[in-house]
Amino acid sequence: MNNLKIRLEEEKDYKAVEELTREAFWNVYKPGADEHYYVHMMRSHPDFIPSLAFVLEKDGEIIGNIMYTKAWLEDEDGNRKEILSFGPLCVAPAYQRQKLGKLLIEHSFAVAKEMGYDVNINFGNPGNYVGRGFVSCKKKNVSFMADGNFPTALLVCELIPGVLDGRKWMYIPSSAADCCDDSAAVEAFDSLFPTKEKKWMPSQEEFYIYSHSSVVR
Repeated sequence: MNNLKIRLEEEKDYKAVEELTREAFWNVYKPGADEHYYVHMMRSHPDFIPSLAFVLEKDGEIIGNIMYTKAWLEDEDGNRKEILSFGPLCVAPAYQRQKLGKLLIEHSFAVAKEMGYDVNINFGNPGNYVGRGFVSCKKKNVSFMADGNFPTALLVCELIPGVLDGRKWMYIPSSAADCCDDSAAVEAFDSLFPTKEKKWMPSQEEFYIYSHSSVVR
């Protein structure tokens, strides 16, 4: 695809990025979406990393973006390691399935490595990420919080292979997404956008299965 450009997000892009995020996630994981509200609130959260917030342009139009927050891993001795978690990762519906998400991941991973980060962890559909170097959290001995659970949807990518060295780790996500628990605030923000129909889609059940299951062996 020609005339593509990846650059850092600027304040003038905020509204366009929020609109893109809403379109990309509408009815995908739930009826409606709250990811655009998350994007809106994330920018003022202390864990947000502006230097890893990129937009993808085609002919000057924003058709994709990726954003990151800090997260942490803690070993059994209480040693804590700062890592990354990206999301939302968005590509406009008209441009999906053209490897543009892969382009954003690879570009941002290269910058992240230059910044000294060596691990990224995401909670998502494995089908979207295993082709990008992500593996099951169990393979890297990373459990979720303190429950020792290995969720199917918790995926690990070592930016430097072998850096997690096999020890037991507990994943501690940022609290940035907690804002989405306020359904009234989500609805109030969404009311600022054109009305869209909320409905059930098969992808919602698929993600429910992934997000409520665990790897045990």
